[in-house]
Amino acid sequence: MSKPSKKSPSENKTEIFVSYSHKDEKWKDMLQPHLEILKHYEGISYWDDRQIGVGDDWYSNIEEGMKNAKVAICLISANYLASGFIRNEEVPYLLDKLRKKEMLLIPILVDDCSWEFVPWLRSLQMIPRDGECLAIDYEGKESKILKQVAISVQKHIGEVSEVILVQEVEGEPIPKWVPLSEKDIDITRLPMTGAELFGRNDELNKLDKFWESEATNVVSFVAWGGVGKSTLINKWLRYMEEENYRGAKRVFGWSFYSQGTNDKVTSADQFIRKALEWFGDDNPDEGSAWDKGKRLGKLIGEEKNLLVLDGMEPLQSGLKEERGKIKDPALEMMLKQLTKKNKGLCVITTRETLPNMDKFGNAYQEVELDQISKEAGRALLRVKGVRGTDFRIEKAVEKFGNHALAINLLGSYLHDIPGHSISEANKIKRTRFKDKKSKHPRRVIQAWEKRLGEGPELNILRIMGLFDRPADEYAIKALRQKPVINNLTSYINSDKKYLVALSKLRSLNLIAEASQKDFGGLDAHPIIRQHFAEQIKNNFSDTWVEANNRLYQYYKNMAKEFPDTLEEMQPLFFAVAHGCLAEKYQEAFDEVYIERISRRNKFYTTRNLGAFGADLAILRNFFEEKLSKPVSHLNKNHQALINNLVGFRLKSLGFIIEAVQPMKTALEIRESSKLWENAAINAGNLSELYLIFGNLKLATYYAQKGVKYSDQSDSELQKMLMRTTLADVLIHMNKMHEAEKLLVKAEKIRTEWQPEICWLYGLEGFRYCNLLLEKKRIKEAIDRAEYSIKIAEKNGWLVNIALGVLTIGKGEYLKALQEEKPSFSQADKALKQAIYELRKAGHLDYLPHGLIARAELYRAKEKWNDAQDDLDEVFDISESSGMRLHECDAHLEQARLYLAQGKKDEAKPHVESARKLIEDTGYHRRDSALKELEELVN
Repeated sequence: MSKPSKKSPSENKTEIFVSYSHKDEKWKDMLQPHLEILKHYEGISYWDDRQIGVGDDWYSNIEEGMKNAKVAICLISANYLASGFIRNEEVPYLLDKLRKKEMLLIPILVDDCSWEFVPWLRSLQMIPRDGECLAIDYEGKESKILKQVAISVQKHIGEVSEVILVQEVEGEPIPKWVPLSEKDIDITRLPMTGAELFGRNDELNKLDKFWESEATNVVSFVAWGGVGKSTLINKWLRYMEEENYRGAKRVFGWSFYSQGTNDKVTSADQFIRKALEWFGDDNPDEGSAWDKGKRLGKLIGEEKNLLVLDGMEPLQSGLKEERGKIKDPALEMMLKQLTKKNKGLCVITTRETLPNMDKFGNAYQEVELDQISKEAGRALLRVKGVRGTDFRIEKAVEKFGNHALAINLLGSYLHDIPGHSISEANKIKRTRFKDKKSKHPRRVIQAWEKRLGEGPELNILRIMGLFDRPADEYAIKALRQKPVINNLTSYINSDKKYLVALSKLRSLNLIAEASQKDFGGLDAHPIIRQHFAEQIKNNFSDTWVEANNRLYQYYKNMAKEFPDTLEEMQPLFFAVAHGCLAEKYQEAFDEVYIERISRRNKFYTTRNLGAFGADLAILRNFFEEKLSKPVSHLNKNHQALINNLVGFRLKSLGFIIEAVQPMKTALEIRESSKLWENAAINAGNLSELYLIFGNLKLATYYAQKGVKYSDQSDSELQKMLMRTTLADVLIHMNKMHEAEKLLVKAEKIRTEWQPEICWLYGLEGFRYCNLLLEKKRIKEAIDRAEYSIKIAEKNGWLVNIALGVLTIGKGEYLKALQEEKPSFSQADKALKQAIYELRKAGHLDYLPHGLIARAELYRAKEKWNDAQDDLDEVFDISESSGMRLHECDAHLEQARLYLAQGKKDEAKPHVESARKLIEDTGYHRRDSALKELEELVN
């Protein structure tokens, strides 16, 4: 890197004004070397009052210095804030220039003082904010801070397009990074956090190392709520910004709290779509959830991009047996893809550990954020003006669990008491809370609640309890409209009262500062929202119902009648959530979900938007607990329907085990109502689920039930379908003769019922073709598949088109193997199209069929890497979703692939894994393949 050119002395002019107290001369002297560098290399001169000569008019000199300056650096200390001249003369002049956008104002905290209670300072970015490094120390940690101050000054004053960063005093250049354009940075969705960050220097250094490391691709910061995860990342991002993001090509941030913090209203669909679009995907709506996630991971990982995912725990399972597992398949696949290959870095904050990530080695790093140290807690309380001995303050920090949020709130609470004594902390009542992890901050919140008393501040805090996400301005206005809601809006009926109370709450750190994205909206820490949500539900149930009803009406009325995109759908999603909280379950289901979100039987969110996760999240609102029991407010027919819908969405997302219970519940309702046609459908669905999972015994049991119930109904369609469902199970059990008899019977029912149809088609036809391919009746299978495709194309049935093309691809592959000189061109073309169509259809349970078939083809063509890519994807899908039959097929094909490359030892464990799966599941269709491979590896 070339050194920056010097400006001639004639170009020097006063551009930096240093405002400080004479009692803080040493701090000014520590800043001076950095300003000298600017003067030497850039001709940017500085001014402080030591340049006033004896006998000079000192006031006019100071005024002239402030007038000419483009930047003012204020060295903030108790001495500075106590100076009458600075407070009454310098500061008002500098702030006036700041308001006119004639000046950049940089306050640097150099000594312990209560700066946060000075309004003009609170609105600016204070440097530094780390309680362990309050004093500027050129020889120590804060030299980097001073360099960044100098860089900020130069960036503000400099007129060159590429900023030439200043040099260190030793003469070694700081790395040069080209500034990113605004279109390459999108972090507005990240939460606004407090300024203070204490005791996190090690974590900041780790983030720097992770960014610089080529070995680390994904890092997760795991901690309880309120420890300061988001504040840590925001501070690091500010440091990154000051250095032009240190070579990042693009920077993208997303907070899942912006969609809600519980699993009823949150999915990754909106993030996946927005991120695909932002990173340049041509068609962000195309393909299955897994396919979208994989594409997104590749797009992000191919360049040195920075991705920040804040508050990911709403998308992680809270169940004991799968704690932390990512519930959204697109998000899971994206993270796996990034962990495998990423030139940049993905930073996650969450309350839950991500399981099974240790297999990626150093590519994935997890950092557990312990509670802050007692020394850091003491520094935080000192900055807030709390008085007492170091020993007593540190003891108080420990009594409040070393919890960052608790200590932060405690500081504001104690400063509000005359004398600001730490002894007042002992008077805060100890209370038992169900959630022990949040008990310490909630003690302080409860103390604030008592001190504030019934009034406008408490009204606003209770309003925050109605939202598990940031509350938008107009939703708040809807709540504040007349008539007032008792215990919620009684004291904020006028704008003046509301704004005054809001300002007070922000000064006390109980409400977040205004967001740049939604200036009139409100946000608070999730623990604060949780506290007041419980308070309203438990103490003011009528208020809870009325307020949620008002929000239900607001979101229902403000949304488009029939939204076209996920973003446009969001108000209707909120409407359903608040409608259910207002106990209007049936109305929310009929008028919002069925009529406007699903558009009756069109199922718009899943079929048109591919938003299976978002649709599942909406349906969760109609359940009392998890996904096992729909609310009793819905009629029985709708309870069965909702269970069915949930089961299908879970199955489509690859959650096979989780899909079983809602399907069972739906079947029980149909059986008790003796609705045999619907009962047959439910039994068939359960059979398919158990087949995919690899429990062939239960798959047979429910398929036989399906046949029985279909025979008790008047539905010829179900009589035909259920026989093919049972036949499919028998094929996998290697009972080919029995399966063929059922398929022939099913086809006879179809042709007698619809004489114009000569063969089974669609899924039923695919099942028949599977049998024919097993029996090497290849031409018949291909002819049937072509017939099925014609019908599917006429009706626009995507999955049926895909299954037909897949049959042709498998048939052409088997035909080619019979040739003396195999030509795989037809099979290659068909299988590529089949996989494209399967991804487009979005049904995850069928995709492995295509991937394994193509892996076989690639093996035959000796395209080892391509074959391995397809098998890796099958393993990813099958292991994550519990599709054990697909996993077995993948192990068998992996063994063949290794043997084809002469890697006998590598093939052995896969043969053994396949053997165990066949024994466990009864998947005897693969007995002969297993026997052949065992002979080859032994």
